[in-house]
Parts: sequence; C-alpha cells; structure tokens
Amino acid sequence: MKYLYIDTSSNYLYTCIASDDELLYEVKKELGHTLSEEALPEIVEMFEKSKIDPKDINKIIVVNGPGSFTGIRIGITIAKVYAWSLNIPITSISALEAMALSGNDDLIHIPVIDARRDYVFAAIFNKDMTQLLPPQHLKIETLLHKMKDITSYEIISNDDLESFPNKVSYNPNLFKIVSYYKNKEPINPHAINPEYLKLTEAEENK
Repeated sequence: MKYLYIDTSSNYLYTCIASDDELLYEVKKELGHTLSEEALPEIVEMFEKSKIDPKDINKIIVVNGPGSFTGIRIGITIAKVYAWSLNIPITSISALEAMALSGNDDLIHIPVIDARRDYVFAAIFNKDMTQLLPPQHLKIETLLHKMKDITSYEIISNDDLESFPNKVSYNPNLFKIVSYYKNKEPINPHAINPEYLKLTEAEENK
C-alpha cells in the first residue's frame, strides 16, 4: 500500500509518499506567499523524483485545518482532484493532531497555531493521543489557564508566540503521521471540507 500525505495549512508544504513499511519521499519546505503557486508543482515533482505513478497511490491523507484559510483550501483542492480523478480513497485529519503526533512521546502535547489578535488554535493531547482539550479557537489567556495544572508538557508551534517562549518548533514526523492515520475511514472526496474552527475575517465583519 502507498499513501500520499498533504499539509498546506501553514506557510509550509509538508507532503510525502509512504508505504506501510517506510517513507518513500518527503518534502518539508517553507513556501510562504508562493504556496498557492508552488504546492502542486512540488507534489508533481515528488512523484517524478520518487518514480511513483499517482495511480499507484492507495489512499490520500490531507490536513483540513485549522490554520491559513488560503493554505487549507489549496491542500484540500489538490487532494480532492487527485482522489476524484483517480478514484483513490481519501480521508482528512486535523493539523493540531498531526502536530501532536510529531511531539515527544514522553510528554503531553500542546500544539498551538497563531490565530492573531491574542487568539490561537490549540489542543491538548495526552501521551497516548487522547484529547484532553479538543482542537479549538481560544484566547491565549484561556489556554494558559487550562494548562496551569499540567506538568511535563511541550508546546509545539512554528509561530512566534511571546506567551510560549519555550515552544518546540514543529518538524513533522511524516511517516509516523501516515502510519497513525492510514487506516482511518475514507470519505467521499466531495465531503472533505475545511475545518477553520473560526469565521473568516469577512464573515466576522458582516
């Protein structure tokens, strides 16, 4: 079995092709404002360099948020087109769960994404990935309050957050993420939708 993983929920492109036994090829690249133009060519190049035909992919795993509104849509669109056109099973996962999976196995995982204006997207996961705090959009002070009785934890984030000076940079373990979610129930590609966890600015300003 071969799996395609796509995460464009931030300024980074995290994508890989993995089998049940090993990571076959991966891309971890900060693309910033060029993400919308470069994500698909990078994925196409990944297939070319790995000498794997997209038709040989057995399942697609795509991150559907939270994070960058534009970035999330890019990844979902690419994944849905691959899944629909090639009739490949697809499933979606949370960016916060993927971040937590890449943390230290001996610590409680607290993935955090900057949502601006003193808000974050965050969750708290036990060492066995049990949710202690479901993924949500909340004030930084609220998250700090919920953390006050927790010991032996790590904050995982690629954002500059003054409230979390001891954070660990997110460096995804793509093979571990794929292995954890490869058996998750597939869904109809048309049912894959962004999970923003908050309204867009345009919706908030209505």
